[in-house]
Amino acid sequence: MSFDSLGLSAEILRAVSEKGYTSPTPIQQQAIPLVIEGRDLMGGAQTGTGKTAGFTLPVLQRLMETAKPHKGRRPLRALVLTPTRELAAQVHESVQTYGRHLPLKSAVVFGGVSINPQKMKLIKGLDILVATPGRLLDHVSQRSADLSKIDILVLDEADRMLDMGFIRDINKILALLPKEKQTLLFSATFSSEIKKLANDLLKDPALVEVAQRNTTAERIDQVVHHVDKSRKRELLSYMIGSKNWQQVLVFTRTKHGANRLAEQLGKDGITSAAIHGNKSQGARTKALANFKSGKVRVLVATDIAARGIDIDQLPHVVNFELPNVAEDYVHRIGRTGRAGNEGEAMSLVCVDELKLLKDIERLTKNDIPKVTIEGYEVDPSIKAEPIQNGRGGRQPSRKRSNGNNGGKNASANNGSKTRRNPKGHKNEFKRSSSNKSDSPWAKASENRARSKNGNPN
Repeated sequence: MSFDSLGLSAEILRAVSEKGYTSPTPIQQQAIPLVIEGRDLMGGAQTGTGKTAGFTLPVLQRLMETAKPHKGRRPLRALVLTPTRELAAQVHESVQTYGRHLPLKSAVVFGGVSINPQKMKLIKGLDILVATPGRLLDHVSQRSADLSKIDILVLDEADRMLDMGFIRDINKILALLPKEKQTLLFSATFSSEIKKLANDLLKDPALVEVAQRNTTAERIDQVVHHVDKSRKRELLSYMIGSKNWQQVLVFTRTKHGANRLAEQLGKDGITSAAIHGNKSQGARTKALANFKSGKVRVLVATDIAARGIDIDQLPHVVNFELPNVAEDYVHRIGRTGRAGNEGEAMSLVCVDELKLLKDIERLTKNDIPKVTIEGYEVDPSIKAEPIQNGRGGRQPSRKRSNGNNGGKNASANNGSKTRRNPKGHKNEFKRSSSNKSDSPWAKASENRARSKNGNPN
């Protein structure tokens, strides 16, 4: 199937062609005709499957088809709400790219930057506005944004907006919109809260779901490296250096952890930058631009960036710490393996995180391969400590017989079996083994064995 068969205008098709796309993705094939028909829609797809174009293209088409003469300032007719600044900027970039040959005006508004330039654009008149909820309400209160003429509402990454506590802001915005409008709700995961929101908002919606919900992209090669918490940074630096990775997105649970890791990697000679909510918008924009251009080799991010980073052919994503919410794992690793490309997702898992790993595997229905790199074998005597408010418990430092040289002088575990890694390189990975049945690692292995045999944990 080609884009020509989806009912898009020649101007939009020209922009799509200039972008280099020839065939629509499954979510685009199904969603675009329905949106052009005027249907409300609830769309679910894995991240990186073309979801943004899946609503941007038909919204542009609908606005052109339903345009009406107006006097004075052009009315705001389409509103796209996103949870993060980065995602808002990304969506607006798509609106500009695909609408470059159309007489439509658009803008993006979010916090962290001066409100006055945004007000000037809104006052002059727009057709499409992409916004984060908080900054949009600021404009409403200052009367620079009039939402009374909205024809199309798009909630992008609706589940993330609820996770981030935007439900009150969303309800305030909904109260300002016309009752008669077309509503599109897109999300990578469908929770009970999302279903309730959809029932309240959408009228006889079409459901488009191109993959089993809460699943990860098939083209992403996932692996878990068991490692003690105190040696995670050392292992990460070793992997980046030995594999010569040039572009790596690394996720931490906390802002402080992101700053600290970026600083430590810099001391290891790896150019790094951190991006999170406490950074100014200028610093976040600069860090992301430097990462995309290759000036920065590693971008360390909190989950605020999981839905807003869109980089063509990003090869590597690393979970330095597993997320507290299993669904966030799907969004994190969805930054790689996008648009049909292959990607690698590596998770560094310490004893504190075994339950989080189990939750992720239960959600995704996927038993992620577990390997241990020689020299980084876990210490089975370390006990798990609770993770509170995104932080793991303090873990005492321990001297190891192999020193701190990247594990080159360490001996292998007794009885361990080597295997080739997914890319067929040298047998540098070893399966973990332990003879201590009371070890959390041993219990995790026993649970996986029971699961494979069909027994409940």
